[in-house]
Amino acid sequence: MKLILLLIFSNLFITFGYKPVFLMHGIMTGSISMEIIKGRIEEKHPGTIVYNTDRFGGWSSLESMWYQVQQIGNDLMNITKQHPEGIHLLGYSQGALLARTILQTFTDHNVHNFISLSGPQAGQYGTNFLHLIFPDLALKSAFELFYSRVGQHTSVGNYWNDPYHQTLYLEYSQYLPYVNNELKSNKSDDFKKGIVKLNKMILIGGPDDNVITPWESSQFGYYGANETVINLIDRDIYKEDLIGLKTLDDDGKLKIVTVPGVDHFMWHLNVSIVDNYILPFLD
Repeated sequence: MKLILLLIFSNLFITFGYKPVFLMHGIMTGSISMEIIKGRIEEKHPGTIVYNTDRFGGWSSLESMWYQVQQIGNDLMNITKQHPEGIHLLGYSQGALLARTILQTFTDHNVHNFISLSGPQAGQYGTNFLHLIFPDLALKSAFELFYSRVGQHTSVGNYWNDPYHQTLYLEYSQYLPYVNNELKSNKSDDFKKGIVKLNKMILIGGPDDNVITPWESSQFGYYGANETVINLIDRDIYKEDLIGLKTLDDDGKLKIVTVPGVDHFMWHLNVSIVDNYILPFLD
């Protein structure tokens, strides 16, 4: 009898012990790029349902960020209705920024933990990966493309944050300064509300990323004057609690994870990253 009860409870734990996980891939890739993370979660947390979105793969990942947020956000909300117990959300690279904005836009979400895996949360000012898309693009003149009506139809243009052209950034960018509440809108309160309801936000990045520039952007740090990096806690977005990061931190819900020695294109392919820095937050 004891053995039967043990088996029953073991099966219940396998089935219900872990919350479902929703995965979002990076730019110019697709769902297949997240299969290692998906497989490792399923291996180490048996019974976990893992949703690996195939939306906006390849060139379609260059669609505007707001369009992607709405489409994937609708998918996520449909999934959350099936899981009233809540889910976890993980985004990699551009997908991490999209995922965060979905939380801010669909504020009735039931996401418990959000993991941002090397995402440009404070913006991007580097062309290492852009040369795959825009081979002739120069760093100093990229603002001429991105801070235009045409440039704002691209995902990268939406979070391009040129520290030397902040006036143009605030004037032309239709996305990042709003979701970071640098510019106020009728959604500003919601953009904060959708973040503070999280159980945890985990920001993962590292100094050897070589793509997210500055790499501290993955943890909401960014350039100040003369490209000197200002860390999160010294920036207005934190000090003024513009989107709720300070609230999360004060409540012990903000986790900053820095991992050296990992190239940007390896974060989602490195099993040790999954084991050490992702799985512990997927209970």
